[in-house]
Amino acid sequence: MATKSDGGVRPTPNSTIEIDFYYRGVRCRERIKLEPTEKNLKYAIRLKGRIEDEIAKNEFDYGKHFPDSNKAKLFARMPGDKITIEAYLSNWLAMERQNVKHSTFRGYSHTVRCHLIRNFGHLCLTELTRRHVKEWMLTRPNITPKTVGNILSPLRIALDDAVMDEFIDHNPLAGWKIKRRRQHSGVNKRRIKIDPFSSEEREAVLARLEGQAYNLILFAFWTGLRTSELIALDWADIDWLRGTVRVSRALTQGSKEPEEPKTEAGMRDVKLLPPALDALKGQKVYTFLKGEEVFQNPNSSKRWKGDQDIRRIAWLPAIRRSGVRYRNPYQTRHTYASMMLMAGEHVMWVSKQMGHTDWAFTARTYSRWIPDDAPEAGNKAVRLWAANRSQDGVNFGQA
Repeated sequence: MATKSDGGVRPTPNSTIEIDFYYRGVRCRERIKLEPTEKNLKYAIRLKGRIEDEIAKNEFDYGKHFPDSNKAKLFARMPGDKITIEAYLSNWLAMERQNVKHSTFRGYSHTVRCHLIRNFGHLCLTELTRRHVKEWMLTRPNITPKTVGNILSPLRIALDDAVMDEFIDHNPLAGWKIKRRRQHSGVNKRRIKIDPFSSEEREAVLARLEGQAYNLILFAFWTGLRTSELIALDWADIDWLRGTVRVSRALTQGSKEPEEPKTEAGMRDVKLLPPALDALKGQKVYTFLKGEEVFQNPNSSKRWKGDQDIRRIAWLPAIRRSGVRYRNPYQTRHTYASMMLMAGEHVMWVSKQMGHTDWAFTARTYSRWIPDDAPEAGNKAVRLWAANRSQDGVNFGQA
């Protein structure tokens, strides 16, 4: 009796031959009811080679080779065997357009087109395994785990739908968490790029603006609203009596209708400081009687379509003429946060104004602009304590 084993083909103690191979990312061990003679082992080696060739060509039928195996039912031929990931994702994306916000769909579309189809589109639905994703990750050593997660998110959702529609029997990405890379000593973690304008820079930029563009940027500097929130702002959102603006919508680049904030904290009332009120008063002569959008593109007298138009028409020319180092318009938001914190405003109040879900995030993000010490820090508590002691008949400050 032969006892020799060869590349995943080996004799078993009960006088059969075991073939070891991978199919759809699953390790499979199947036994052939043949005595492990030298001749039969050679046959098993050829059979294993034929199976692997069929798997590579997407022609393998598990039930045909191993009809009595428990895995035959698991790997029964499914519609996903003949549908490529490119074809499925293209169709899925078309249907998903009606189910998500425009900004979300735009992100899905970019990810599907530029990453998923480009790297995995040639595979059939049933072929995709985690190994394919890991091999792709190895080709992108500088990509962060967060970016990988963002890229795989629509694929994970699409594969869940494929399981529900019975195109595949399981989602290979289900339950898989991308591990964070260990940080090497001396290497800083990636941070949000925050580069606020100084008061001199802010005034220099504003000095090069006029009309509606001036009012828009002044309001942005003194409210910290996101660009998409500024664009969606209507006059009905202004509470003149309370001196606040209700932020309840955002209009992203290319979207036709405003969308609600992604978080509950994004729906907020922002206090209008005097410079912001001045911007609104100056804007009244342009759009108030219309009663709709607050800020308009001065070239079209219509609502701004997105941040790209603001950058091109209002922002970039002013930056160039002012001589100030270039930063994008979103830095007006960071400028507002840093101004408020440097002035000593409470971080929880700033967080609420900004629409952050967690004030600790605000503190971490803008920690360098929070004063480390203040001459009067703690004195209010001491004075209050002293007043209470005096009321109780204690001569505070004497032994």
